Amino acid sequence: MIYDSVPGLAAEQHGAVLQLRLDREDRRNAVNDIMLDAMIAHFAAAGVDESVRVIRIDAAGGDFCAGSDLIANNTRSERKPRVGSTQRRLPNKANRLIPLMLETQVPIVSVVRGWAAGLGFHIAMASDFCVAAEDARFWEPFMARGFTPDSGAAWLLPRLIGLVRTRQLLMLGKEITGTTAAEWNIIHAAAAVDELDAVADELTAALGDAPTVALGLTKWLLHSGNGLDLDRHLQNEAMALELSSRSEDFKEGLAAFRDRREAKFQGR
Repeated sequence: MIYDSVPGLAAEQHGAVLQLRLDREDRRNAVNDIMLDAMIAHFAAAGVDESVRVIRIDAAGGDFCAGSDLIANNTRSERKPRVGSTQRRLPNKANRLIPLMLETQVPIVSVVRGWAAGLGFHIAMASDFCVAAEDARFWEPFMARGFTPDSGAAWLLPRLIGLVRTRQLLMLGKEITGTTAAEWNIIHAAAAVDELDAVADELTAALGDAPTVALGLTKWLLHSGNGLDLDRHLQNEAMALELSSRSEDFKEGLAAFRDRREAKFQGR
């Protein structure tokens, strides 16, 4: 599988890790349609690419992502768009990206420096793990701009932190640091700026060495279980156990336990 870079998004595969780097420093890495389309394509491809065991998202420059590039996305034509253009457009753009991140059975790690606003914030939340600099800034800019949340903000946040804190972020526009985001359990961890890469590298390596089938199915169980009753969830658990116990990594895990050694999983 070849993961091509596009203007604003660099894509490279390093062994089992697919690295996506937001690369529009002049726009604080605000995401335009070209970048969105490429990210959607790469997540979809990586989900069925057995050579990819982890996806890592970071950014060039001092900021992670200033959100959607509203100016670029709304000036594609000199003519005023037809009524309903936003409703027609979003299902194929940001509203496709976030569910894809949640559903793909490949773990995703985001590494945040500087600002993560709007869509940038939501990409961090939709990742399985986000590590951020202690002084990173997470912000929902919607009330300050006079419009409503998008790309899953009002769905993701209450499930992570409850309604009281969600109201502070979405309705009052409260900015929080990476340290606070970690304390509120929005992200996995916060680290000093000079330690951030080492923390992210260690986490990425651990996920890349993990039993990929079991990891992906566990991610699926966590996401799908949100809307299910216990009986249906237990049925899904039984199916996931059936599949994971047929994997080569399961056999390796048993052999390692028997031999009292560290398991060496191959992601198969």
